[in-house]
Amino acid sequence: MAHEPVAEWRPSHHPWLVTISVLLATFMEVLDTSIANVALPHIAGNLSATVDEAAWVLTSYLVSNAIILIAAGWMSSIFGRKRYMAFSVALFTISSVFCGMAHSLPQLVTARILQGLGGGGLQPLAQAVLLESFPIEERGKAMAAYGMGIVVAPIIGPTLGGWITDNYSWRWLFYINIPIGMVGLFMQQMFLEDPPYLRRVAGSRLDYMGFGLMALGVGLLQLVLDKGQELDWFSSHWISWGAVLSAAFLIAFVVWELRQKHPVANLRLLKNLNFGLGTAFGGILGAVLYGTTALLPMFMQSLMGYPALQCGLAMTPRGIGSMFSMFVVGRVTKLVDNRFLLMLGFLGMAATMWILSGLSLDIAPRNISWPLVLNGFCMGFIFVPLTTLSMATLRQDEIYQATSIYALLRNIGGSVGIASLVAMNLRRAQVHQVTLVSHLTPTSPLFQDRLASISATLGNLGVGEPLQAAYQMVYRGVLQQAMLLSFMDVFRILVFICLLCAPLAWIFQRGRRRATLIVD
Repeated sequence: MAHEPVAEWRPSHHPWLVTISVLLATFMEVLDTSIANVALPHIAGNLSATVDEAAWVLTSYLVSNAIILIAAGWMSSIFGRKRYMAFSVALFTISSVFCGMAHSLPQLVTARILQGLGGGGLQPLAQAVLLESFPIEERGKAMAAYGMGIVVAPIIGPTLGGWITDNYSWRWLFYINIPIGMVGLFMQQMFLEDPPYLRRVAGSRLDYMGFGLMALGVGLLQLVLDKGQELDWFSSHWISWGAVLSAAFLIAFVVWELRQKHPVANLRLLKNLNFGLGTAFGGILGAVLYGTTALLPMFMQSLMGYPALQCGLAMTPRGIGSMFSMFVVGRVTKLVDNRFLLMLGFLGMAATMWILSGLSLDIAPRNISWPLVLNGFCMGFIFVPLTTLSMATLRQDEIYQATSIYALLRNIGGSVGIASLVAMNLRRAQVHQVTLVSHLTPTSPLFQDRLASISATLGNLGVGEPLQAAYQMVYRGVLQQAMLLSFMDVFRILVFICLLCAPLAWIFQRGRRRATLIVD
């Protein structure tokens, strides 16, 4: 067995035709992670379920998606990338039909599990295809195109989902995948091809033990993160045992994989400085992106009183900023050090989080829109350079497995970010509520004067029992202020995280990737 360095492989078709063919399906898949969020009450009502039960429509998809995510590179090496991607797109599209046709919640959840299994491999496969299709100096453009789907789709999902649900039916949230999936499948058959080094390892045996340990560990972790806040975290025996078992399975998975010749996930790649550091940064990026995507609608709905559709529309400027920055950063990555762009992105993100931490209850929608435009713009300056730097020192035949690990850690980071920020927000609100209520005492002249003034005003308006109504108004005001202060705390923590990441960008190496090694 000899290892001979060869020239980097390039597809026979134009790279942008390959890009469009894989991004259509990927955009569709990522969109489905958030498009159903605002439709849960409609789904619950139509299928005679509670909103909590309907939440399994989201959770089941995320769990099955996470399980298959890390195995995408391994499966493409076993079955062939083109064949596996065609199967994934076909399964995702057919499952979307079953989702739209579901007449009960169990049917819909089952279809969503199949949909997640079909869509889980599309993100890392698309990223690997784009990284291989473009020379290293053009990868900024490739990752900018990829980022359009990965970053923008979750942001516009709630807006699109709200509009479709209000004007048509929640079933069309899934039916719209049919034409997109068919076009994407046709283009992939026309333009996608397997690189030679994937065909060389097509005889590798299946790592059933590694896949099983990974599926149990990641699946339980996703369930713990999704249901933790609802069940009050470790006060629930279910959550406690789920966390312990998840940790045990994941530790066993790591030990097993490091001892295998053909592992389902090549964890040895994490020893590469750029890839290991980039994967950690990717988890942080996922936490910030998905965490704020969950946090901002909570702020607008619970404090500002925005309905679901208006809340989704208020988030749209963030997607516009991301789209614009993808165009810009894709063209400047060849001219400017990617480490500088990454540092600039984190500093800009810190600035926008600081602006959001200063919001009050007396704001107009534009006070949220402009920080979100800047926030989305800075996101592009993180996503594209980070992906490019993470893969820059890997061999071309290592990329297809690296993208699966990278995508899984970003998604787990997103789940951890959502769970942590939401829990932190609610608990900080309780702390602030206790602090504020401690000042509302009978011995406080200011409180008594304010209470008497409100009571007198309500009495003049003909409100029955004006003193009791005045207490209720004051308490509602305390709850609002406590929640506002908790949002400010969370955004300031995000400022600190972004500022901490900014200088660490210079740890990355600028070196070009090593020559590809093909095993004879």
